[in-house]
Amino acid sequence: MHSVRDRTATALIIMLDVAFHSIAGRPVSTIDIADRSGLARRGIEPIVQALARSGLLQGIRGPHGGYRLGHPAGEILLADIYRATMHDDVPAERRRGTLFNTVVRPFLDQMEGLLTHEYSKVTLHDFVRQAETRGLQRPAAGPGCFSI
Repeated sequence: MHSVRDRTATALIIMLDVAFHSIAGRPVSTIDIADRSGLARRGIEPIVQALARSGLLQGIRGPHGGYRLGHPAGEILLADIYRATMHDDVPAERRRGTLFNTVVRPFLDQMEGLLTHEYSKVTLHDFVRQAETRGLQRPAAGPGCFSI
């Protein structure tokens, strides 16, 4: 099982990849995301599905299918992505122990609040702009693939 931090980092990579490589709303395949990120496809699938269930990604079926953003990148906060990765966690309430409940849980709750606050300051569009500013080239918008 991946830690919350690993799942959040993977979700951020997935969302940034889709935002960066989806030109004119064309879907991005999980195979391409896995290849570009160096992550195992089977490892990203559950996270992609969680992002789709949350509405952050929209799945497109078919031979040229994949995923595209469920909302414009400027409307997606990193906090939204973080929250989408949290729903699969075993709730802390299921853990037992006085030390955990007295010391560890309050600390984790405090840290989660700080993370959420910081993630709420940055949009996915900000991440895309950072990538471009750092010299990464987005794919060129080529002709669309149409079939009748």
